[in-house]
Amino acid sequence: MYAIVECQGFQYRVTPDMVLRIPLTAAEPGSSVTLDRVLFLHDGNEARIGAPTLENAKVEVSVLGHGRDKKIIVGKHKRRKDYRRRKGHRQDYTEVQVKSIVG
Repeated sequence: MYAIVECQGFQYRVTPDMVLRIPLTAAEPGSSVTLDRVLFLHDGNEARIGAPTLENAKVEVSVLGHGRDKKIIVGKHKRRKDYRRRKGHRQDYTEVQVKSIVG
């Protein structure tokens, strides 16, 4: 069984007991969150496609913790003008584990 869910503008293919990183949420570690924007659900025999989401389908996840991704460096320059700029960015995330897919 697997589902495709939308969370804060991103789509994820999830299976039970899967651990994934979603954009930072205000949920506390150890709490439970329901993702109710299920776009697609496959239970092994039948596939259901939402228009745009499925009614009565949801994914229960538990929050494992919060963290920050590794740093990426971006830069820009203008040739022959001695102009260089560097900037770093670290994206915040929430790590969750899928407990159940209900649909």
